[in-house]
Amino acid sequence: MSIYSMFDLHGKTAIVTGGWSGIGHGIAEGLAEVGANIVICARNFEKCREAAAEIAKLGVETLAVKCDVANSAEVEEVVRQTMEKFGRIDILVNNAGITGAAKWMVDITDEEWHHTIAVNLDGMFFFCRAVAKVMMKQKSGKIINVTSGASFKGMKAASDYNASKAGGLLLTKTIAMELAKYNINVNLIAPGFFATNLNKELLDMVAQNASKMIPVGRMGTQNDVKGLAIYLASSASDFMTGEAIILDGGTMCK
Repeated sequence: MSIYSMFDLHGKTAIVTGGWSGIGHGIAEGLAEVGANIVICARNFEKCREAAAEIAKLGVETLAVKCDVANSAEVEEVVRQTMEKFGRIDILVNNAGITGAAKWMVDITDEEWHHTIAVNLDGMFFFCRAVAKVMMKQKSGKIINVTSGASFKGMKAASDYNASKAGGLLLTKTIAMELAKYNINVNLIAPGFFATNLNKELLDMVAQNASKMIPVGRMGTQNDVKGLAIYLASSASDFMTGEAIILDGGTMCK
């Protein structure tokens, strides 16, 4: 197999949660650029439709589905519609997430805690469980979970967020062991500071101090995540599973 054919995803189908903006959109666009059909799902259906229409211009088929990832029934419906349209699921990108309450631990309410865990961790589990059943029958598949540097290092005023992201790391490793015999690879991308619409105040502060906080001197962009996502979704990564790749411009080196 040539190096070029390794990264060819024509005929493959990828589900990208939260794929209408930010890192998720960059991943969805990157996978489409190498031929994958794309399913975008999120709570904002209109934004999903717009993103799907934009990605379709790359010459692939797309599908937009409204989905709250914290609702297992809605997750199952995404899988059902994907199978109905494409007949298979080759790639799952669990990207949907929220920043959490952004409060000191003693001030976080029960509702805020449960909401953060539900979106960031329950949603990842629900999609892995639903899609794995399809991939196990196919005897093939790639699952890419997206967390953050908080999977490895705690931050103040973010106990709910940190716990959800750290949980995603061990969920990834556990599922990777369980699914390896079915020729399913499960890996994780842990982005650092990316220029997204999440937590604008924090990102404005990072942008102003990027040269001090990030060794490469800038925040990440959608283009920075494309190549890694394509690698993990392609046959080039067939011998990699249960791994967590930090993509943060060197921030964790400090």
